[in-house]
Amino acid sequence: MRGVAAAALVLGLLAAAPALTDRTAVLNWLFLVLLHVGIAQSWNLLAGFGGQVNLGHAAFFGLGAVVARVLWLGGMGVPWALLGGVAAAGAAGLVIGAPSLRLRGAYFAIGTLALAEILRITFANAMPNVSALTAAQLGAYTLAPRYYLALLLAAGATAAAWGFSTSRFGLGLAAIREDEDVAAAIGIPTFRQKLLALLASTVFAGLAGGVFAYYHLSFYPSFAFSPIWTFDALLITFLGGVGTVWGPVAGAAFFVLVREALALRLAELHLLIFGALFVAVVVALPGGLMQAGAALGRRRGPRARGPAPPPRPRDTSTRSPC
Repeated sequence: MRGVAAAALVLGLLAAAPALTDRTAVLNWLFLVLLHVGIAQSWNLLAGFGGQVNLGHAAFFGLGAVVARVLWLGGMGVPWALLGGVAAAGAAGLVIGAPSLRLRGAYFAIGTLALAEILRITFANAMPNVSALTAAQLGAYTLAPRYYLALLLAAGATAAAWGFSTSRFGLGLAAIREDEDVAAAIGIPTFRQKLLALLASTVFAGLAGGVFAYYHLSFYPSFAFSPIWTFDALLITFLGGVGTVWGPVAGAAFFVLVREALALRLAELHLLIFGALFVAVVVALPGGLMQAGAALGRRRGPRARGPAPPPRPRDTSTRSPC
């Protein structure tokens, strides 16, 4: 209950942020944190809880971004444009997942990576121009609606992760992650479980892409398919704690804060620092920031001690003389 109350308090503060501050820089930073929470949680739903490593997450993010952007600039309302992007990402997930999830080993990771590269090259050739807003759209641009969409994305993806961690469906995914053969032997429909987890992952990735497209004034469509979106999600999840509910949240806040601070001072060198940081975390703290926080809490917490034993009574009896 304490965790739920704390989450509700944080959510309330974030919802009130646009009214509490008029500093655009603060809202922009919060927006980036929330966007990266959504991206990382969407990757965590499949790879963290189900053990299916997705190296082409950028494909679903990019599809959501480009489709939502084209529909929105074409005159469609923002909610319908976002829904179109989500549908495109989910359909692509089902298409790539239906054959590849039946295979074992690294085939799924290779398939998703190939899909992301194919889409990146295709959109770079088909849509080489910068996607920019019109003068009227620039004049009507406000940050608050974009911020609330990012908050909705982060809250929804985190709620899905919490549902995975507490539900029977999530327990089945955990069993598949630990040993798929044993999970199948005890009656878990492994393929269906993995496919549903992939669908949830791609839906939130597509929504994150749509929020990104609605936020930016201009960008190259091929940039939405850049591998950076895959590896940012992977890095954030491992930094916070893979397969946990709050790990991607903590990892996203840490990642964005450190990245923005380093990028302003060290330019491209910050990528090398993040690479070294990632290796250090994987080696020293496989559980990420959540493991470090739990260890620190146990170290500072009061030690469980039992009641002190009662004092032994002194022997006051007198010995009779022989």
